[in-house]
Amino acid sequence: MKLNGLHHVTAVTARAQENFAFYTQVLGMRLVKKTVNQDDVSAYHLFYADKLGSPGTDLTFFDWALGPNRNGPGSIAATALRVPSRTALEWWDAHLTRQGIKHSGIVDLYGHQLINFTDPEGQHLSLVNDEGAAEAGVPWEKSTIPAEYAITGLYASTLIVRRLEPTEYVLTEVMGYKRAAEYETSPNERTIVYELDGGGAGKEIWVIEQPDQPGGQLGAGGVHHIAFRVANAGEQQYWRDRLVSSGLSVSDFIDRFYFRSIYFRIPGGMLFEIATDGPGFTADEDLETLGEQLALPPFLEPHRISIEAGLKPIETVMPV
Repeated sequence: MKLNGLHHVTAVTARAQENFAFYTQVLGMRLVKKTVNQDDVSAYHLFYADKLGSPGTDLTFFDWALGPNRNGPGSIAATALRVPSRTALEWWDAHLTRQGIKHSGIVDLYGHQLINFTDPEGQHLSLVNDEGAAEAGVPWEKSTIPAEYAITGLYASTLIVRRLEPTEYVLTEVMGYKRAAEYETSPNERTIVYELDGGGAGKEIWVIEQPDQPGGQLGAGGVHHIAFRVANAGEQQYWRDRLVSSGLSVSDFIDRFYFRSIYFRIPGGMLFEIATDGPGFTADEDLETLGEQLALPPFLEPHRISIEAGLKPIETVMPV
């Protein structure tokens, strides 16, 4: 049984309103769910995705008042998002420049054409030409970005480790990834590309080995965890059993209402999740109005008044 690639990436913002403006207005993603961190209801949990909130398209944020992130060994250091063509990358090159966002221009890296840049809090992002790969997300017709250039999902996540071998063992021997390529990026640093099913959109992990750098420190502009896709609870049970039999410490099944999750840490300390594709974000909201109001799963709904009282209001209705 195989994992189906990346499900979502969850990062940290300390400026939720600015975060909303950047990811919806500048990057053109749709806010498909405004809810709270179910383990810390004093914090928003914002989900940006395609029109439908499809698994594999979600970039999400916990709203925590932390200091700036510092990447280093132990960090999930960058997120690559997919766009459909070289022409799209050329459009984004010009768009980011118009928006005053510093970026790399179009570069060739790890066998891909991409643009590197950061969000306003310093989170490392890339836009990757997925060459029209299948299973792309559905562009939102109300997006600020023309549909033919739109971000249509996750491409890859980048990890930083001090020692490659323990992480490689989990990725290849436990999770089913294959080592595909190696790049020497400096005398004391190398990057290894790992792939599922031949790689491509949503099915790559890029691992940077930095043996001599100080460890990372999670903060605003950093990534908290990454999640991998399974179709249903039966597949998730298989993967929990497999992880436990491999000696990893794995959480119990947690019903997040929009999907079901298990969590585990890999060597080096990075937090991974395996999440089911459903039920999805229309479980409690109409597709047309996703993300406009604070949504709470049924087990938190009785506490709505106190939860709302503890949140700083943010405006998440797109301007007309």
